[in-house]
Amino acid sequence: MAHDLTVRFLGVRGSIATPGAELSAGGNTACLEVCAGDTRIILDAGTGLRTLGNERMAGGPRHSTILLSHLHWDHVCGLPFFTPVYVPGHRIEIASGPNGVVPLDEAIRSIFRAPFFPVDFTDLGGQVTTRELRANDRFTIGDIDITMARLNHPDPVYGFRLEHGGHSIVYATDTEHFACVDPTLKKLAAGADILIYDSQYTPDEYPSKVGWGHSTWQAGAELARAAGVPQLVLFHHDPARTDAQLAAIEATARAALPGTVAAREGMVLRARDAEWAASEAASEAKARTAAARETTREAPAAA
Repeated sequence: MAHDLTVRFLGVRGSIATPGAELSAGGNTACLEVCAGDTRIILDAGTGLRTLGNERMAGGPRHSTILLSHLHWDHVCGLPFFTPVYVPGHRIEIASGPNGVVPLDEAIRSIFRAPFFPVDFTDLGGQVTTRELRANDRFTIGDIDITMARLNHPDPVYGFRLEHGGHSIVYATDTEHFACVDPTLKKLAAGADILIYDSQYTPDEYPSKVGWGHSTWQAGAELARAAGVPQLVLFHHDPARTDAQLAAIEATARAALPGTVAAREGMVLRARDAEWAASEAASEAKARTAAARETTREAPAAA
């Protein structure tokens, strides 16, 4: 039976959490939940993971699967604050591709170790296991089929395509574009409904950040067009980005690619709505352009 494929955003910032009530877009680092029926997959374990852990303790599933794009701090620092890892009866599987330095199990254990954290991995009450994935793995979790691809970052990073019922969502954070559209990402995202893409920098900011492993909304729009994806989601917002700045970037990106949205904490998107959303946005843009032209024609000539 096919269910709606959805994605919920619990953390949308990049690099470091940014607290502050004035940031309505949210200040937590990367954490998303993709669902199809009873299948729930967590993408990355940034500070947004804490909220999800509290929900699961209040009556959610007792088995959690976490797919990590990579092991940089902003993507794993929520793990020690994910309450289910401490509670007997809860099972947590953490999976990621090769990091090129140490086995995944050793890396996760090091997070729960003095002098960095007071609770040792061996003292966790929940059943926490790790799974080392291949760089271009394909596998199934519950009702969702997953395809991986290695992305362009200073340390190994992996993108994920999640599919169910003829719909798909692609998660591609912490990746830097090339002079051309990234062929690996174009293949991974081909025909997807939603592309969640690292847009930490503006095109003007990017030249001073070359080699840092992040991208721009402009590169994301080019990739979405090339891959035939109707909805682009701007993600991994710079920690210094204000709400006003983010709204301006979103508006500029949407003008270039109708249907584009900036990720915000609490936002939920359905894959099957993506094409409709893009079509509606395009129609609204055409209507605004037509209205502007009409106003220009009706404006009285200067004396």
